[in-house]
Amino acid sequence: MKIASFNINGIKARLPALMDWLDEAQPDVAILQEIKSIDENFPREVFEDKGYNVETHGQKSFNGVALLSKLPLEDVTRGLPGDDADEQARYIEATVVGDHAVRICGLYLPNGNPVPGPKYDYKLAWMKRLQARAEELLAAEEPFLMAGDYNIIPQPEDAARPQDWVEDALFRPESREAWRKIVNLGLTEAFRARNQAPEQYSFWDFQRGAWQRNDGIRIDHFLLSPECADLLTDCQIDKEVRGREKPSDHVPVWIELAA
Repeated sequence: MKIASFNINGIKARLPALMDWLDEAQPDVAILQEIKSIDENFPREVFEDKGYNVETHGQKSFNGVALLSKLPLEDVTRGLPGDDADEQARYIEATVVGDHAVRICGLYLPNGNPVPGPKYDYKLAWMKRLQARAEELLAAEEPFLMAGDYNIIPQPEDAARPQDWVEDALFRPESREAWRKIVNLGLTEAFRARNQAPEQYSFWDFQRGAWQRNDGIRIDHFLLSPECADLLTDCQIDKEVRGREKPSDHVPVWIELAA
């Protein structure tokens, strides 16, 4: 089973690029972030025509997440538990039913800038809620993964110029500590479990020729439960997608799970 995560930075702006990548990569499941569309306006028919089941949790002009799956999606829930007042569309869950049933948690974690301020407080509070959800899922002892744009640079080697990010919400000590608390519950960070090579990034800013200089950061991640990690056979970043016409500032990250 091939499962991919892709922050597309606007479904309307990136639809041709997304469709080309889907045709080429052929993921069984695609977890999308920043669709920037309400559910009613999401172009679900074009994905259904390619054999995907579609579930969305949208929001006008901002945020928004979606699941595309060639396998059945069951028990779909929207919104990260723990704050009924949270109106930002950043989280969706569903169980993918194949040879192995895997709970998919698609997320778009808050950016958190500027620091300090309410946006950073929201980011850290959101991560506490994510940790609580991971604890609940771990207690069930069933395969699950949490994947998406985490807006977290885990380690200095995950940035071309880590010194430039020291005071940024993506790399602040509090952010990285919150990340480690989630990972240290017993989750596996899929990419680093399979690839220790340097200069592996998933995001390049549109400004200052970042892509041309490979001035990137790695902020799109898969965290796997022990039962899911046992099935992991590969994890890669489709870097070349960033160099295509009208790209997102992110590129797809994908894993393969054994059948």
